[in-house]
Amino acid sequence: QAQLVESGGGLVQAGGSLRLSCASSVRTLSSYHMGWFRQAPGKEREFVAGISRSSGSTFYADSVKGRFTISRDNGKNTVYLQMNALKPEDTAVYYCAADRSALVRTVRVDAKAYDYWGQGTQVTVSS
Repeated sequence: QAQLVESGGGLVQAGGSLRLSCASSVRTLSSYHMGWFRQAPGKEREFVAGISRSSGSTFYADSVKGRFTISRDNGKNTVYLQMNALKPEDTAVYYCAADRSALVRTVRVDAKAYDYWGQGTQVTVSS
């Protein structure tokens, strides 16, 4: 059974918007720092956005600042990534991930720090 399940990907024209969701039926996501990563063909997986466990502080890669917004709805046990003003270079498989570390108070950008991953959802932005 997948720990995390992403949804909301698809094909959109440049300038358009998508909202990705990440949910879990086996993990209480409010207990984790949560991150969104993406991986384009032939490239390494990269950090996109993160939200901390307790304070809800958010962090973004420079390439998406001002366009993407990460949020969480603890009542729905779901984390979202709202993506606006999409560009062709945003095309990738997007993954959500959960960091269970109790020793770290903030979001980490290193994918190796994350313990649980979703299967990914494809986002394709056409020019």
